[in-house]
Order: sequence, then structure tokens, then C-alpha cells
Amino acid sequence: MSDPQLQLVDFHCHHVPPDLLTSQPQPDTPAAARTRRLLTDLDALLHGTDGADVDQRVVSIPAEQFAPAGRPPAATQLQRNNDCLAELVQRHRGRLLGLATVDAFSGTGGADEVRRAHRDLGLRGIFVESAQGDLLLDAPQAQPALEAAAALRMPVFVHPINPTGLTERMAPFGRLGQRFARGTVNGATLLALLEGGTFDALPDLQIVVTTLAIGGVLLASAFGDPPRLRAGTAEALRRHVYIDTMGFDAALIRATVSLLGADHVLLGSDWPIDAAPIRARALAAFAAAGLDDAEQALIAHGNARRLLAAG
Repeated sequence: MSDPQLQLVDFHCHHVPPDLLTSQPQPDTPAAARTRRLLTDLDALLHGTDGADVDQRVVSIPAEQFAPAGRPPAATQLQRNNDCLAELVQRHRGRLLGLATVDAFSGTGGADEVRRAHRDLGLRGIFVESAQGDLLLDAPQAQPALEAAAALRMPVFVHPINPTGLTERMAPFGRLGQRFARGTVNGATLLALLEGGTFDALPDLQIVVTTLAIGGVLLASAFGDPPRLRAGTAEALRRHVYIDTMGFDAALIRATVSLLGADHVLLGSDWPIDAAPIRARALAAFAAAGLDDAEQALIAHGNARRLLAAG
């Protein structure tokens, strides 16, 4: 039986202080309106972080919540947001950890913000978007930020976006279609990193993708041998790539543990998109996936704290 007191660190949480949330299209459904409200609700974010539900949340501020659609975020806005996040984390030490939002496609400017977040703000990892326009993270523009993160051993949370074209094409299929589009770009940038040789050049780079990127993980694992994919793809996947548990589906958790190892899977909910209590769902999914106590502890808190040096 799983230990009900197992510590939980939720790696995939979003929060935007109200004064940072810029004008966005108004929510068109009650669920979207509730998510938008929760996104700025600090009390809701902190609720349950006394161990009643989770023990810590790892917080990030998605650029898509404040940057104009289709345009890169302004460097000054990113700096302001990261300053606010660092202050929030400091104010709630022990309950919150933070990931600095970085425009990975801004060349040396992105690298400068990675170093500032580490040196001046004490943030323990970075949060980047999967793509910008036609660029994926293997693009030369993204290399300075990734190099800086690797040198500082800061994990890089590679988050989905709504890719232009595919998002519109999948719109008739509702929420599932949107998730497919977002998952496709998340998986595509993972394959670009694997196949483009980024991990060869940056042996200390650690990235985290969401469960939506499972297609890329499956392809790299199943077909990761020459001549179909770059030699060593499957091995690079296990060395460099982590994935979260978004959705808390036992079959997906079992599959990702089989593909990447329990030491490369992170508890992650996508709060407040998924704002339901986590503990009971996580423990049930772990049990149904057949995980032993050691594997559960790694996924529940051990891997996140090791990655973020927050043990």
C-alpha cells in the first residue's frame, strides 16, 4: 500500500501575479474563465502546500500569458516577471520553487537572463517555449540560452505552445485537438534536440517535457537506432530528457517509466489547467502503474528536488 504521507513536489504549475497579466482574449467557456481566475490567485496556488495535498509547487509564468500572440516577449517584461517570481518564491520558501521564464530564441539576451536568474534571483531552473515561429530549440538562436543553462546545470522546462497552422486545423476537434497540436510541437522540438546533435554538444543539458510530448518520446525510443534515427538517440533520451505525469494516467506513467526510467519522470499536474487535488490521484495512478516504493518516491519528489538542487 502506498504511503499516504509520501511527499509530493508538483513540477508543472503556473501563476501570473495579477499586475503582470496583460490583455488576452476573454475566456469563452466557464472552465476557461475559472482557469484564468485561478492563474492569478495566490491563495489558491498555495492551498494544500502544507502537505495536505502537495508539499511544494514549482512555479512558472508562461510567456503566452503576457506576450502579444505570435510575437516574442520583451526582454524588460521577462526581467520584471522573473523579479516578481523570485520575490514570491523567497516570500514562500519551503512551499514554492521557481523557474525563470526565458526567451530561448533571443540569442545572447536569453543566455544573459539565464545567468541573471541563477546569479541574482536564485531561481533554480528555466522555462522556455517549445518553438517560436518556424524555429525549434535546435535553432542557432536558442543555443546561447541552452549553453548557459547546461553550464549552470539548470534544468530547462520545455513547454508546449499553440503552433500556428496546426492549432487552427485541429480547432474543430475541441480540447483534444488543441492538446494534440500543443503536444506535437512539444514532441517536435524534443526530436529536433535529439537529432540536431544539441545533446552531443551540451552533455550537461537536462530538459523536461510534458506528457503531451509522449509521441516524440515513443518515436525516439522505438526507432532510435541507425539508419532510422541518429545513432545513440535512445541513449541520449534516457540521459537528458525528463517527462511529467500530466493527466495522472497509470498506463502513460508506466510507459514513461519503462522508456526513460523512474529517475526521469516528474510529478506534474499543469495547475491551474488541472486544479483538482493531486494526492489521491497520484497515489492511485502509481499503484495502478505497478510502481514500487522507491520508484514512487523518485517521481513524487526525489527527481524534482535533485534537478532543482532543492533537497
